[in-house]
Parts: sequence; C-alpha cells; structure tokens
Amino acid sequence: MSAMFRSLRFFNYRLWTIGAIVSNTGAWMQRTAQDWIVLTELTDHDAAALGFTMALQFGPLLLLMPIAGIIADRFDRRVVLLWTQFSQFILALGLGILVVSGYVELWHVYVFALLLGVATAIDAPVRQAFVSELVSDKDLPNAVALNSMSFQSARLIGPAIAGVLVAAIGSGPVFLVNAASFAGVLASLWFIRRNQLYPVAKLGRAKGQIRDGLRYVRNRPDILIVLVMVFLVGTFGFNFPVFISTMATTEFGKGAAEFGLLSSMMAVGAIVGSLLAARRERARLGVVVVGSAFFGMACLIAALSPSYWTFGAALTIVGVSSLTMMTTANAYVQTSTTPIMRGRVMALYLAIFAGGTPIGAPIVGWAANELGARWALGIGSLSGLLAAAAAIIWLVYSRGMRVGRVPESRFRLRLRFPPEPTPDEERELATQEIAIVETTTRRTS
Repeated sequence: MSAMFRSLRFFNYRLWTIGAIVSNTGAWMQRTAQDWIVLTELTDHDAAALGFTMALQFGPLLLLMPIAGIIADRFDRRVVLLWTQFSQFILALGLGILVVSGYVELWHVYVFALLLGVATAIDAPVRQAFVSELVSDKDLPNAVALNSMSFQSARLIGPAIAGVLVAAIGSGPVFLVNAASFAGVLASLWFIRRNQLYPVAKLGRAKGQIRDGLRYVRNRPDILIVLVMVFLVGTFGFNFPVFISTMATTEFGKGAAEFGLLSSMMAVGAIVGSLLAARRERARLGVVVVGSAFFGMACLIAALSPSYWTFGAALTIVGVSSLTMMTTANAYVQTSTTPIMRGRVMALYLAIFAGGTPIGAPIVGWAANELGARWALGIGSLSGLLAAAAAIIWLVYSRGMRVGRVPESRFRLRLRFPPEPTPDEERELATQEIAIVETTTRRTS
C-alpha cells in the first residue's frame, strides 16, 4: 500500500473511515439544506440569521471545552462516541420531521442548532483523540490527514446531492437522509476490534486536571502560536456557508443546485489539500504558516472574481490552502502533544477553532448584509494573512529557541490516586510516570 494511504492497513481505521464517510456525507447534506432554508425559506436572504445559526451551533464548543477535554482523557472514547453519535441521530431525525411536516420555524432551527452544538462539543475532541487509538503513533499524521480527506470527500458529495434534492423535492427529505446516515458510523464503532486499539493511560478523578492541560499548553509556545493562527482563521475565515451562499444568491443570482455545486468545487480543492498533507511524514509548523498565507490570498482572489465560474475556480484554491493549513495544524498539535494530555489539548484546539464562530459568523454575516458578500470574503482574506504574519513574527523572535515536547514529569499526572498521596503513593506515582514515558518512547520510535 502506498505511503499516502498507509494508515488503511489497520482494520479498525479502515472500518472507521467507511463509517465516517457515510455519516459525514449525510451531515454535509443537512448543513447545506439547513443553510438554504434559513437563507431563502425562513428569512429573506438574511445573512445575519445564518451567522447566528452558526454561532448557536458552534458556541458550545467554546463553553464546554474544559468538560469535553476531561471526558476525552478519562473515559472510554469508543463508548462516548456511541452516545454522542446516537444523540446527533435523534436531533437530525427530529428536525427532519419538523421540516417535512411543514411546521418548522426559524426558532426551531435555532434550538436544534444549539442542541447539536452541545452534542458536537462533547463528540469532537473525543473523535479527534480516538483516531490516535486506531493507528500507531508513527502513522498518526497520515491518519489525521486521511481523516480530513474522508471528511472533505463527504463535503464534495454531500452538498451536490443536497442541492439536487432540494431543487427536486424540497429540503425536508435531506434531513431524514442525514438521520439514516448515522447507521454507518454507529456500526463502525460497534464492530471495531477493541483488542487491536492503541489505548493510552486514562485519568483518574482528581482536582486540577483542567489546569494541568492549560499549563501544558502555556509551556509550549509552538502550540500557542498554532492556536493563535487557528483562532484567527477559524473565527473570521472559515465561515464558508455565509461566503458561498451570499455570493451565489446576491452576487450571481443562482439557486440551490448552483449553491451546492460551489460547495463541492471547494471540496475538490480540500481533498487535494488533505492528500498533500497525507504524503508528508511529519507535520511541520512552516507548512501551517505557508498554508495560512495562501488561504488569505485565495480568499482575496475569490472576493474579486467577476463571474460564477471564476468564483468556483477560486474556491478550489481556497479548499487546497485551507485544508493544507488546518490538517497540518491538527496533526502538528496531536503528534507533538504527550499522549496523556492529548484529549485536553485537542479540546482546547477545537474550542478555539470552532468556538470562535459565535464571534466571527455574526460579524461576517453583518458585513455581507451591510457591505456586500465580497467584503465579507475580504475579512476572511485578512484573517489568513494576519495569522501568517503573527507566526512569522514569532518565528523571528524565537529564532534559536529550542521547541519540543514538555515531558510528563513537568506535571503531576493525575492517574488513579488520591489528590494528596502519601510518600509511598508518591513513589508509586513516580514509577507510573516513568512507565508512561517509556511506553510513549517505544510507540514513537
């Protein structure tokens, strides 16, 4: 098997990927239909309402980040994912019934967006950290990149199917198809071979575990600058439903099918970006910086595009650059973080990436309403360029500094011991720490 797809030699990862593609395709179908009914059926092309919907859906990621990180590091991630995915299935089914019956109102969409955000806030860091249990540590960068590729493949297929279905039979059936698609990921989680997982040490119940995660990140300036970049681009740049829908309707006068096609065109570039990331043996900070700069330039080109088709071509470049940056940033944070901290660090990463949406989406939606869709894209362009500039300034400032992992011994690993151990228990805890370090070294060698 080629190096690009080396993670697929693991049975559990193959099974997970198949289930994820099915489920993610349905999720992208629902997201496209939801954006469309908010913009064209429940409001009169109100981009601010669409931005508010996004804020409700992604806000819980920020608020629930500390709890989600502890859950990811303390509990069986497979079991947690079974519950969170089932919850999302129920929500998709409920909203679908409302839309099909014709009783849906804007406030219904707001409520379901918020509840889906709560379920996703718990699901996302657990799902990200669970990938590290499906493959060996040396294959983790490739697994993260292929995971992004499967997500973007669904993004390519889902909006296109949704656009055709909305134009042909209406929005309602799209939500029900998404509900049915959860069977794929639930089946993959159920049939995973637990004896072939790569588990890491789990946290016990103790005080200060959230502070440990924050202190770990504070002592990693390389991770801090990645999080700053992810915040800027995630908050003001990754508002694609607002960008694409308003450009399609107000600038080019297109309908649902053309809107779905634009999302698929950007997904083509996103798949290319994911494949390029999958080819790299290591995730490097420099690639994140270059990807951010190219994202800013690509958004600027899209904002200046004179026609529907040139805009679609520019979106392809946006897709390549955005996934090159975000996939590499994700892999860098995961692979450079010590395993017992990974759940909390990834929860912080996802909270910053998606939790900024409640700030950025309403601002971008307001800009699209008041200034025009092209100015909204200009905000996205500026976010990418500022993120790259911030990283370059930090790299120049920190030149000569050694950046590496913070050893576990810098922190009191809160395993299954009382909060205030006796001297004998302290010695036993030190032995446990050494064992974890040795195990981590063997798995990364």
